[in-house]
Amino acid sequence: MSLLRCAVILSIMACCFAAVAAEVPFESDRLVVRVAVADRTEVALAASVAEPWEVRLDEGYLILDVDPAGYDRLLALGLLAQVDWKLTDRLNTPNVPLEGQTEGIPGYLCYRTVEETLATGAALAAAHPTLATWVDIGDSWEKTIAGGLPGYDLMVLKLTNSAVGGDKPDLYVEGAIHAREYSTAEAATRFAEYLLDNYDVDPDVTWLLDWHEIHLLLQTNPDGRKKAETGLSWRKNTDSDDGCGSSSSWGTDLNRNFDFYWACCGGSSSDPCDPTYHGPSGGSEPETAAVQTYVLANFPDFRPDDLTTPAPDTTTGIFVDLHSYGGDVLSVFGFQDPPNPPNGPGILRLGRKFSYFNNYYARLGSLYPVDGSTKDWAYGRLGIPAYTIEMGSEFFEPCASFESTVWPDNLPMLLYAAKAAGAPYTVAAGPDVVNPTVTPILVAPGDPVTITGTANDTRYGPGEGTTTPLPIAAAEVYVDVPPWAPGALAIPLAPADGTFNTTVEGLTGSLDTTGIADGRHTLFLRARDTGGAWGVVSAVFLRVQDPAVAPHIAGTVTESGTGSPLAATVTAGIYSTTTNPTDGSYDLMVIAGTYDVTATSAEHTPVTTTGVAAVSGSTTTVDFQLV
Repeated sequence: MSLLRCAVILSIMACCFAAVAAEVPFESDRLVVRVAVADRTEVALAASVAEPWEVRLDEGYLILDVDPAGYDRLLALGLLAQVDWKLTDRLNTPNVPLEGQTEGIPGYLCYRTVEETLATGAALAAAHPTLATWVDIGDSWEKTIAGGLPGYDLMVLKLTNSAVGGDKPDLYVEGAIHAREYSTAEAATRFAEYLLDNYDVDPDVTWLLDWHEIHLLLQTNPDGRKKAETGLSWRKNTDSDDGCGSSSSWGTDLNRNFDFYWACCGGSSSDPCDPTYHGPSGGSEPETAAVQTYVLANFPDFRPDDLTTPAPDTTTGIFVDLHSYGGDVLSVFGFQDPPNPPNGPGILRLGRKFSYFNNYYARLGSLYPVDGSTKDWAYGRLGIPAYTIEMGSEFFEPCASFESTVWPDNLPMLLYAAKAAGAPYTVAAGPDVVNPTVTPILVAPGDPVTITGTANDTRYGPGEGTTTPLPIAAAEVYVDVPPWAPGALAIPLAPADGTFNTTVEGLTGSLDTTGIADGRHTLFLRARDTGGAWGVVSAVFLRVQDPAVAPHIAGTVTESGTGSPLAATVTAGIYSTTTNPTDGSYDLMVIAGTYDVTATSAEHTPVTTTGVAAVSGSTTTVDFQLV
């Protein structure tokens, strides 16, 4: 920010804030306050009073909530502070169910309660026994206290195809470590549902679950979440035995309780009533201990626990902690200013890949000093790239914006994270292969197929640092196994325009299916740039089938009234063919099933015949007459 712009912002905010800084009519237990800030020093000063909800340094302010004493502390520090009474009123208003609402968080039908989330996880595991495991990794604080509330088990939904063995790279995603951040647990739960619903349907989802392990802790702080479901802006767990005498303020901030550089650097509080209270010791809380134990047991350790040794390029695994709100992709180290993790360029580069999908701002470190956090612990202890994703624009994100923006923007980010988990420090530097296709997708053994796609080295979103897209240098496809698997055989792909010389290139190639067995096959595509970096893999399905035993749908397409044969396209599901224009005949090979079959021809009205049964070894006749 320029000195002139800084001076203008401070001048404007001083005028606006002066009228309210002298006296505030305290009518609420908690106040939402806008604080004028000119630089990171003032951000850190305000954050020493309470963790900001939102930091807008480029606009000269931040937002946080405090009690009346906290407001006085802000003023005593020389900061200009203004109460936002609209947000304050919302903060102090309990949730009310919508008319007729019988499930979900009151007033927020799109968000499942703790019990509903856990029931969903258990049901998914029961419905998909070869793909999902429901793992008890520990207890919430309430469950560890005799005679208290019942508490909860901390449950991880582990997703992988158990029929495919081997050492698989890991993606870990957790939601709702801060109880009031509604969208995070729901996003993690919907990610699980998406993966399981699309296995055997979407080729990328299918290979991800075949060749990866995805660990989802849907509710990291269930005790605190139950308080937040009532409308309380509850952040911490509910630990009440550390000396805080206020039932509205006790608890430990679990995202300040991890045992790597815990309480080291002014990024947390030693006051047990403070929102960022770090607990009596690193890893003291049962929720934190459960996460640490589980992650350490499932991820390889790639670096010593120091601040200088980089993890090698062979590192596998990614750690993602979902938060709200603000629109940021935050990484390590949050306790350093400026942050200087030894794998900084690789961590930031992967963060910029994430921000391509959700359009958040990727940066090293945090917006203000933070110590004892999940992401610093995961990278500090294991060397894996680790991130806090600040989703959306409110803690209690409205369902309309969650459904229309927050969830659709972050699903592709999570899918990319899963793709990158096998080599996170290298693949983010390479081009992505988008829109891979194979034509036709169902062929007889020995028939050739054409493979196409686009290699793109420019897909980086907003963030710190610079990324320099490079020209595409090569591309290749593999049949049935990814490039790193034993026995993988590369088949080169060519540039569609004849020369690899730009950062975005069309790809084309031909595959001879001679010797490929009947059945469905997965084609794995990847591309490399002139810097030598291979990007993530994208997949597409191909099915090979003996025409003699395959189901066929056949017939003629003619013009209604005249009987003239038509040049037409006939489609059944994902399969299609064209007619012989001489006699209008077609023969479409499909796999067994029931289809809606449609015939289309230029200057004619399409016609669809529904419920056509295709049976192995036989031909079903469907004729069309188009007007």
